[in-house]
Amino acid sequence: MEPVQVRWGAPEDVETIAQYNLQLAWETEQLRLDWEVVRAGVQAVFEDPSRGRYLVAELDGNVVGQLMITTEWSDWRNGPMWWIQSVYVAQEHRGRGVFRALFQRLREEAQAASVRALRLYVEKENTTAQEVYRRLGMRPSGYLVYEMEPV
Repeated sequence: MEPVQVRWGAPEDVETIAQYNLQLAWETEQLRLDWEVVRAGVQAVFEDPSRGRYLVAELDGNVVGQLMITTEWSDWRNGPMWWIQSVYVAQEHRGRGVFRALFQRLREEAQAASVRALRLYVEKENTTAQEVYRRLGMRPSGYLVYEMEPV
């Protein structure tokens, strides 16, 4: 088996990333998102990198996994924190080290950028993902996330 290759996402990845985001929403929350809205949202990231950046994982030249990072400034830490979002690995490639490769590259990039912390949120019922994150050294932060829609 060819090793997983990880690279920064590029505009030619928009369709795949958007499709994976649709699958992610359905698998984790049974939400059917609007293709055009999601595709435009992914495209917007590539048009303005201050919105975020994608890392993608490839096997045999095909994108099989992704994650997006967004940056939050921490005045308590006097430095940036990266939020990990839109984590997805194609079902047929799970258990093959795809997310581990993405996460390792993310950690390397974070260390090079003097990032103070990596954070993510995960559905309470998604115990499989929670276990993966624990095995990679992450732990629950003790914070709850609140939101309001629309604002």
